[in-house]
Amino acid sequence: MNKVILMGRLTRDPEFRLTANNTPVANFTLAVNRRFKRENDQDADFIPIVAWSRLAEFSKNYLKKGRQVVVIGRLQLRTWDDESNRRHYITEVVAEEIYFAEPKPKDAPAEAEVDMKNDSILDNMDDEMFDSELENFFEEDEDSSLSKLDDDKPPEDDLPF
Repeated sequence: MNKVILMGRLTRDPEFRLTANNTPVANFTLAVNRRFKRENDQDADFIPIVAWSRLAEFSKNYLKKGRQVVVIGRLQLRTWDDESNRRHYITEVVAEEIYFAEPKPKDAPAEAEVDMKNDSILDNMDDEMFDSELENFFEEDEDSSLSKLDDDKPPEDDLPF
C-alpha cells in the first residue's frame, strides 16, 4: 500500500500551469515539522507536492503561502535526463485529498470552500460560530453517550463473555 498523510504549511503559493493536453497541475512545497530535533539539524522537512486536475484548480484558488493543510496522497519517484544527459531523481507526493488544518484566516474572502473529496460546496459558517465549534471539538462532552452508560444496557462486568 502506498499512502502518505502529511500536515504542514505551504512554503510558497502553488505554481499552477497547464500541460500540453490542457490538464491543470499545481506544485507546492509543504514544510512538515519533525517530531524530534537533532543537534545542528533542520526541524522540518520540505516535501514537494503535485496536484492534478480539480485538485490543482482548488490549490490555485484556495492555498496560499503559510496556510496549514493536510495532504493525503501517494509517494511517487521519478527520473529524467536533462539536455546534457545527466540523470535527475525526484521524490514527491501526488495529492489525492487536501484539507484545511486551521480555520479560515479573518482576511480571507467570504467565498464558499470546495470539498474535493465529496465534490460539494460547503456552507459558509459565521467565523465566530466556526471558532467556537473548533474550540469545543476536543473537549469531552459531559452528556456524550460515549462517556456514560445507557440505563437500558447492563454494566460491562455483567456481559456473558
